[in-house]
Amino acid sequence: MPNRVHCAHVLVKTEKEALAVLEQLKKGEKFAKIAGNVSLCSSGKKGGDLGFFGRGQMVKEFEKAAFLLEKGVVSPIVKTKHGYHIIKRLE
Repeated sequence: MPNRVHCAHVLVKTEKEALAVLEQLKKGEKFAKIAGNVSLCSSGKKGGDLGFFGRGQMVKEFEKAAFLLEKGVVSPIVKTKHGYHIIKRLE
């Protein structure tokens, strides 16, 4: 189990918006482009890139999903108190 992961994410307000993001990804849209266009997080300006983070730095639901992902894999929708996330493990 890694101590740190490098992820990007897209944060949206509703589950409907999160489903739309997943559809765009299935159609081949670039993750970073979608993050830049729709993410509510300031990381959207960097393609959703959150950099490296360790355990205990993110909310529990987000952290659990991020640490379970393999490199290059995109998560299903992850709901937290901040909204709905789509997470991509970069490293």
